[in-house]
Amino acid sequence: MKILVAVKRVIDYNVQIRIKEDGSGVVTDNVKMSTNPPDDNAIEEAVKIKEAGKAAEVVAITIGEEKAQETLRKALAVGADRGIHVKVDNIIEPLAVSKILQKIVDKEKPDLVFMGKQAIDDDCNQTGQMLSALLNWPQATFASKIEVKEKSLEVTREIDEGLETIEINVPAIVTCDLRLNEPRYASLPNIMKAKKKPIEEISASDLGVDIAPRVEQIKVEEPPKRKAGIKVANVAELVQKLKNEAKVI
Repeated sequence: MKILVAVKRVIDYNVQIRIKEDGSGVVTDNVKMSTNPPDDNAIEEAVKIKEAGKAAEVVAITIGEEKAQETLRKALAVGADRGIHVKVDNIIEPLAVSKILQKIVDKEKPDLVFMGKQAIDDDCNQTGQMLSALLNWPQATFASKIEVKEKSLEVTREIDEGLETIEINVPAIVTCDLRLNEPRYASLPNIMKAKKKPIEEISASDLGVDIAPRVEQIKVEEPPKRKAGIKVANVAELVQKLKNEAKVI
C-alpha cells in the first residue's frame, strides 16, 4: 500500500495575524511559518500505518513557493519516504490544488490520500472533497480514528451530533481531524536524515492544470472590535437587560 499525504505551509498558529496597510492581504514577510496543524495529524497517521506494516511507502506532497520545501522536510523527518514539491508562485484556490493532486495521483497511483480536514489560513475545507469528486473515489472527512482492513478502511468521523463510524473501500481520500493522533516531534537525527531523502520538483505549468483564481479578492480587513461587556448584580438584572436592551428574550 502507498499513501500520499498532502501538507501545506501556513502562518504558524501562534502568530498574531496582521493585515497589510493597503488591505491586499495578510503580512507574511518575516513571519514564522509551519505545517498546517491537521496536516501534521495526516502525516503522523500515515507513518503509523507504515510502522504497523500495513503500508510500504509514504509520499509527502506540497504545493507552493520555494520555501514550502521546509514543510516537506519536516514530513520527511517524521517518517515520510520521499517528497514531491509542485512549484507555484502565487496562492491558489482549493479547486486548482485538487486538480494538481489529481494529476499527481494519476502519476503515483497511491492507495490512500491523506490530508488535513482544512487549512487554518483560508479555512476552506474543500480540497479533499473536490479531489474525491475528480477521482471518483470514496471519501471519509474529519477522521478521528482510522482502522486499516484488507481492502477497506473503518473510519470514525467527527460530526455535529458526535461520532459516526463508516467503512469505505480503498482507494480513498481521508481528511484528518486534530483528535486523530498526537503528532511526534522530529528528532535532530531524523532531521539530518531527511536532508538526504529525495524531493521531486515539478512546475504546476508542466501538469497542464489551469490554476487561475476563480474568486476575486477585493479587500482584506480585520473584524470589528468587540465591545466591552458589563457586569450585572443578579439574575433579575440579567434577564431585564436581555429582554429590554438586547431584546433576545
